[in-house]
Amino acid sequence: MSDFPNYSDRVKEDLEKIRQNEEQKKSKLQQEMEKDRRLVQKEEEYKLLLKKQRELEREKAKLRAEIKRRQTIKAEQEILKQQELDREERRRKQIQFDKEKIRQQESYKSSASPSYISRNSPSSNSNVEEQLQELDKLIGLKHLKDEVRQYINFLKVQKLREKQGLQPVPITLHSVFCGSPGTGKTTVARLMGQIYQQLGILKKGHLIETDRSGMVAGYVGQTAQRVDELIQEALDGVLFIDEAYALKPLDPGNDFGQEAIDMLLKRMEDYRDRLVVIVAGYGDEMTRFINSNPGLKSRFSRYFYFEDYTPQELLEIFYIFCNQHSYTLTEAAKEVLLTRFKELYDHRDKSFGNGRLVRNIFEKTIEKQANRLVTIPDINSQIIQQILPEDVDKLIINN
Repeated sequence: MSDFPNYSDRVKEDLEKIRQNEEQKKSKLQQEMEKDRRLVQKEEEYKLLLKKQRELEREKAKLRAEIKRRQTIKAEQEILKQQELDREERRRKQIQFDKEKIRQQESYKSSASPSYISRNSPSSNSNVEEQLQELDKLIGLKHLKDEVRQYINFLKVQKLREKQGLQPVPITLHSVFCGSPGTGKTTVARLMGQIYQQLGILKKGHLIETDRSGMVAGYVGQTAQRVDELIQEALDGVLFIDEAYALKPLDPGNDFGQEAIDMLLKRMEDYRDRLVVIVAGYGDEMTRFINSNPGLKSRFSRYFYFEDYTPQELLEIFYIFCNQHSYTLTEAAKEVLLTRFKELYDHRDKSFGNGRLVRNIFEKTIEKQANRLVTIPDINSQIIQQILPEDVDKLIINN
């Protein structure tokens, strides 16, 4: 054997190695290509998935929008339904209010005003002095009576100046009545209307009484119409607006009270020689109400203040009720009643009812007395008219 290497075998080995390397490279290349193909496929699948997801999101958005739209429509329908219910309720309350007003007016025509005055209101044929005498007969209100008399004397002198050809001082007849409920504001307004008629300031001097519920409607346009109808009814007389501050609530929002105020001010200007407007309510609230609007402040510059009735004056009003309905108070019952009036007066607040409180107590008293009388076997006219201490003691009063 020769010692020289076999180059043929070595070449074969090298070629084999090269072939194997090439195979390995080719295999790796195929693997890389397969990997890239899979990555491309996954990327395409991912893009397709994103596309489907976007489509799904769009569908969800459309569905949410549709749900929101339907909810909005439902909410609007609920609002419209509630508004309709509110309008129906306001119409029902207005009808009830109108019926109550008619009942009160019929009751007033057929009876006296026992809360404020000791006999029937005067006829329109009486002169100014007789009207002032009727004012003097009202229970209490001494300061107010002096103010009214002074004011009427001023008006008398202005009429005299006019007759003498002298220039009268410009006057504002529109007034603000400040005071708690039941202090006789409506009664005094009615008397003043009759005095204006006697002085020749107003042709009729009648009184039309209303409040917020009689002026403000539930939707646009109707409030102005309602106020205009009241004005037409009150022409040549007095329009009396009780609790007028309610036309301008502290938080008005979409309230139609301002529409009523605007129409009222316009008609006051249109009929300045044919209409007197008197607004009434609690003192602080009326001051806020008048100061809330420059038009109101310029037209209402004359204030009259109605003080709460004292316990003794409340007792005098109770006497009037008794006299009108043929009842008599024993001395002991008077003492019990006066003590009760003192307690109520000392603890009074803004809701203190004054004359209305006395009416309430009187009605409760005769109910309690009737409950006592039904247990008496032999009863006569004296017993049936007599009010005893137990009839006025421990009454549950709605003040």
